[in-house]
Amino acid sequence: MVVDTSGDLGSILGVWAHPDDEAYASAGLMAHAVDAGRRVVCVTATRGEAGFPPDDPRSPAERRAVRERELAASLAILGVTEHHWLGYPDGGCAAVPDDQAAAVITAILDRVRPDTILTFGPDGGTGHQDHLAACRWATRAHGRLGRPGTRLLYMTRTADWVERFHGPGSSAYMMVDGLQPEALDPDELAVHFTCGETSVARKVASMRAQVSQIEPVVRHFGLPTFTEFVREESFRDPRPDDRDTMRRIAGLPARAG
Repeated sequence: MVVDTSGDLGSILGVWAHPDDEAYASAGLMAHAVDAGRRVVCVTATRGEAGFPPDDPRSPAERRAVRERELAASLAILGVTEHHWLGYPDGGCAAVPDDQAAAVITAILDRVRPDTILTFGPDGGTGHQDHLAACRWATRAHGRLGRPGTRLLYMTRTADWVERFHGPGSSAYMMVDGLQPEALDPDELAVHFTCGETSVARKVASMRAQVSQIEPVVRHFGLPTFTEFVREESFRDPRPDDRDTMRRIAGLPARAG
C-alpha cells in the first residue's frame, strides 16, 4: 500500500462526536487543506456537555455554551469556517437511530461533495459509544451517497505511537473493558501526516483554545510531550471486517469510573 505522507486530501468533511475530536485527529490536515485553498467542513454530533468534572457548578446549558465558544475559537485558528452541529446529547449518540443520523450526514455530504471524509475507526479510537456512532453514521452516509470521487478514511494510530504514549499493550485510555488500541504498522496506513514545527504549533494552539478539555491534558503531559503526542495524524482505509469490529465493541461493557 502506498501511504500518503503529503496530507493532500483535497476537500475534507470531518464527522466527529464531540468538540475537540476534530482537532486531536485532524487539525494538521484541516489546516493544510485550508492553506491550499481547499474546502473544509466539520460536523460535530454533540456539544460535549458531559466533558466536565462531576463537581463543575455550571448547568448543562452553560457547559454547552462553553464548548461552543471553545470549538469556534479552535476552528478559527485553523481557518475552518464551515461547521454543523447535529445537536445530539453528549453520551447519548447510541440511542439515536443510525438511519436518522446518517440521513442528516448524507444530506451534508450531498451538498459539500468532499474529496475525503475523515472520522473515527470502528473502535471509536477509545471505544466511546458516541465515537462508534459517528463512525457508523459517516460510513452509512458514504455508502448511501455512493459518490465514487469521495474517499472514506478512519482515524487510527501506529504501533510506535501507542508504545511511546501508552506503553506496550496499554489500554489505560480506552473506555471499555477488554479493548486494546488499534496499533498499525506504517505501511498499513492510507495517510500518515506528521506536522512540522509551524504546523504542530498551530495545531496545539487550536487545541488549547478548547481550554476546558485540553489544558488538563497539557498539564498532565507537559507542553513538549503533549506536542509530540498530537504531532502525527494517521488514517486508514475501511476493511471488510470493520462492521464485525463495530458490533463487538458496541457489546463490551463500559469501564467503571
